[in-house]
Amino acid sequence: MDGGGGVSGRRPPTIEEVAARAGVSRGTVSRVINGEPGVSIRRAELVRQAIAELGYVPNRAARALVTNRTNSVALVFVGTSDGMLGHEYFARVVRGVHSTLQPADLQLVLLIWETDADRDKVERFLLSGHVDGAVLLSLAEGDPLPSRLARAGMAVAVGGRVRASSPLVLQIDVDNVGGARQAVEHLAAGGRRVIGTVAGLTDRAVGADRLRGWRDALIARGLECGDDLVVTGDFTRAAGDRGVRELLARRPDLDAVFAAGDDMALGVLDALAVLGRRVPDELAVVGFDGSDAAGRSEPPLTTVAQPLERFGAELAGLLVARLRGEQPAVAALPTELVVRASSGPLSAPGPAGRR
Repeated sequence: MDGGGGVSGRRPPTIEEVAARAGVSRGTVSRVINGEPGVSIRRAELVRQAIAELGYVPNRAARALVTNRTNSVALVFVGTSDGMLGHEYFARVVRGVHSTLQPADLQLVLLIWETDADRDKVERFLLSGHVDGAVLLSLAEGDPLPSRLARAGMAVAVGGRVRASSPLVLQIDVDNVGGARQAVEHLAAGGRRVIGTVAGLTDRAVGADRLRGWRDALIARGLECGDDLVVTGDFTRAAGDRGVRELLARRPDLDAVFAAGDDMALGVLDALAVLGRRVPDELAVVGFDGSDAAGRSEPPLTTVAQPLERFGAELAGLLVARLRGEQPAVAALPTELVVRASSGPLSAPGPAGRR
């Protein structure tokens, strides 16, 4: 038989035949192919020799025995499948990741981590030799997984910021602090004085950094930034709806809202429409992401745009560079404030008790 899986017209060799040629069990062959532990060096060599002699099916796993590479990269998303599939942010980042991996001849494997049980499965999968590297999105800031993977010899790139104990963990982020600061400064320049925020989850760097930018801008302007002006949400539209209702219950004098994500900002607009509050005459609203939906809302939403496709592409580029043995440079990506009707200047006071 030839090395391509057998002479033309003959069936390809089976894993059982590999096992018989090597004098080991089928399970041993499977463990060698999948890079699992528990096989002696001698038996592993016999299996590899049998694979070569028989021309065992040249799939990705078999080639990995020779090259020690799978030519696959995992993209790990931490969150619900609904949140992933229904969120423009994720789709645009994945588009950027794919645009870099495709010309590098790397396949993308998607892993979704929703629960603690999923976490264990994801970690076992990544450490079992199925992929050459991993791109991790939406991790909690203190999660130890990136450092564990890097110490195990895997190429790891994290979208966002984590506290990694291994210097081998590559990270890239957008300027979340600066973008949030710019959004709030824009609101203050328009005459807004009571500026609340629907912040993102603060165990994620993205949520903590955008909250910090909101607070920094208010302090610089000498405006209030107390806890009564902060609610947190999970970046969904429903969270924005709930969040602004809570802010208004605490502070009826609220005249602006900075939402840490466009979906939450759209939820803020939903709630204000139901409550009969005029935007921007009474309350101004600014989001963050630069989503397509922001330009289609009523009124059109002012947003801090981040280069999501570029973010995904550069994140994957870090991983590709590391796989090639390079030491890539890392820098935060800039953001841009896109001003639309939702954040126009404050109008004259309205009916009693309203602005």
